[in-house]
Amino acid sequence: MFKYFFGIVAVQIATVALVLLAPELEGIGWLRLLIPLFVIGFFTAFWFNSIASHKSKDEVYEAKAQHAREREKIQLNAERAKTKLVQKTQQQIAREAKITHSKANFKVGAAFAGTIGAGALMLLTELLTMGLLTISTAGGALGGYVMRARKETKLLKQINQNNGSDNQAGNNVLKKPVKTIPKSKVKSSPKK
Repeated sequence: MFKYFFGIVAVQIATVALVLLAPELEGIGWLRLLIPLFVIGFFTAFWFNSIASHKSKDEVYEAKAQHAREREKIQLNAERAKTKLVQKTQQQIAREAKITHSKANFKVGAAFAGTIGAGALMLLTELLTMGLLTISTAGGALGGYVMRARKETKLLKQINQNNGSDNQAGNNVLKKPVKTIPKSKVKSSPKK
């Protein structure tokens, strides 16, 4: 406000000075007074325009800086939310896999116990060969299942450790490379 105030006061002082210094204001005398006043007003208008454009540029720069800060804050919050969601999803998947494995282990254990029980019953009823065959088959299947379960558990632990180190470093969760399609195989749509 004070920037314009000093300019207005300067124009008024110049106008009063020119009116007081004018020798006579008849005929062409008015023209000699109006031309310098017009020139002073013209340059004052440019001065005010310059002040206003600098002020608007400063305000635009400040608004852009504020928007950039807000955009950065939004992106940071979105990245944090994404990381939390990925961790929560991984925990939920691990929990569900654990529940599923425990249910499957119980069912498989019950099936093997039943098979071994049938083999023992056959042994007791003097079907020795059939009983031994049933027990050895159940034992072999149980051994294979236990070995497979241990292998899967070891693999899951390794994947969780890799994912944990990747998440701490800020990398992607999965280490699979992204497959891209070569441009030569992509068909372009006909242009209208």
